[in-house]
Amino acid sequence: MQRSPNLPIRPPTNPHAETLASKSAALPRGAQEQVGTFWDMLGIRLIFTAICVVAGYHFRPFSVSKEAGSAAGFLFALAVILFEIRLRRASLRRLIGAAIGSILGIVGAYFTTLVLSHTSMPESTRSFFSLATFLIMSYIGLILGANKGDMLNLQALGGLFGSERSLKHSFKVLDTSVIIDGRVADIADAQFLDGTVVIPQFVLHELQLVADSADPLKRQRGRRGLEVLQRIQKMPHLEVLIAEDDFANVADVDLKLIELAKRYDAKIVTNDFNLNKVATLQGIDILNVNQLANALKPVVLPGETMRVFILREGKEYNQGVAYLDDGTMVVVDGARKMINKTVDITVTSVHQTTAGKMIFGRYDEPPPGPRAVDAGGERPPRPLYPESGRS
Repeated sequence: MQRSPNLPIRPPTNPHAETLASKSAALPRGAQEQVGTFWDMLGIRLIFTAICVVAGYHFRPFSVSKEAGSAAGFLFALAVILFEIRLRRASLRRLIGAAIGSILGIVGAYFTTLVLSHTSMPESTRSFFSLATFLIMSYIGLILGANKGDMLNLQALGGLFGSERSLKHSFKVLDTSVIIDGRVADIADAQFLDGTVVIPQFVLHELQLVADSADPLKRQRGRRGLEVLQRIQKMPHLEVLIAEDDFANVADVDLKLIELAKRYDAKIVTNDFNLNKVATLQGIDILNVNQLANALKPVVLPGETMRVFILREGKEYNQGVAYLDDGTMVVVDGARKMINKTVDITVTSVHQTTAGKMIFGRYDEPPPGPRAVDAGGERPPRPLYPESGRS
């Protein structure tokens, strides 16, 4: 998993995506991606290039001419500068992993060379195999160490690297739906989401396609998702990583999220019910925003009294439907006549469904008082005509 501030595949065509691409999403807060200003770095690189050119001109490697030595020094400096620019995008864990892997590879190659030195193999063949073993094991150690470096526990190294953490399940992978939903930013702002937030490149690409859609509603949802990511980036207690890992043989984005979570032993943050079920079946830990919202809804017990606003008619006879501030549906028996009115109801039962919590209640009409009497104490006049059907 590589830290990269770039958005996926194609240049962004909206201002929100451009802003997201310009930020360093790969670095922890408080760290700077550059050392000094642009002119400072330019001056250092020019001095380094000049030193390499002078060294090539003076020492003339491989007994070449002074001009060729200067050109070789310039090319060497250019290669080193490009390599340094590339390394600055890598995470600290990945750099440490690459260094450890290279060292282990060199040690393994050294012991292999010792074994070869005790054979009757010709000197030229032995030298060839020793060099090949050194290059192969160093390369393999470098690549494997870099790929697995993000799993290092830097706290186990004695806290030499500050407060950077890599606890178990410290990676949280965000899917497209939860980013567009936006509540994950509020959860992270309240510091209920810690560790490292991982944003896959294929999720960013899907967000970008939604933000560039011709449908105004989809375009608004995509831009909202990009704004949510920018808000998360600014939170000092979170580290945001852009995961460039992709799975070419997997077409579905949800399945890619599951594979990415398996690779890095991460949890998936989502509000997608289907993704929740599929990932759970495959042993992936899920942080479902909808489940958290349901858990935070106020507890209502049968027999309690609550005041609700009857919004519409229910499906059954003489039912009314109301909603709490958090969106919980309240089905009220006997409240059909009280639509668009606020009434006090008695809770009869509470049911937890896959879609959320539902509350069932009963509206009891106030008992009728004594027969209405006018201000003078007399009964109201009887109707002039008797009701039909009565004798």
